[in-house]
Amino acid sequence: MTADDSYGRLDDDDYPAYTMGRAAEMLGTTPAFLRALGEHRLITPLRSEGGHRRYSRYQLRIAARTRELVDQGTPIEAACRIIVLEDQLEEAQRINAEHRRATETAHPSAVA
Repeated sequence: MTADDSYGRLDDDDYPAYTMGRAAEMLGTTPAFLRALGEHRLITPLRSEGGHRRYSRYQLRIAARTRELVDQGTPIEAACRIIVLEDQLEEAQRINAEHRRATETAHPSAVA
C-alpha cells in the first residue's frame, strides 16, 4: 500500500481508525458504554491484530446517537432498538424513493 492509498482511508466512514479509549473520549463516555453497545449488537467493532477494539466514524455516529437517547433517560436496550428501527426506516425510505424515481422514468405519464 502506498501513502496515497492510506490517505484515501481518511474519507472512509467504515475504516476502523479509533481505539476504544479514543472513541470513548470523543463521545464523552466510558469504554463500558461502548462494550454495552457491542453486547446489544448495535455496533460490532473490528479488532486489531492484537485483539483491541477499533471503531469507525460511522460506528461513532451510531454510538453518539445512542448516548443522546440514554442521556435523555431511555434505557440502553430501548435506545439500541430505536437506533435499529431508525436505520430500517431510513433504508425503507431510500428504497421507496428509488422505486418512485424508476417508476417516474419508466412511466412519466403515470405519475399524478
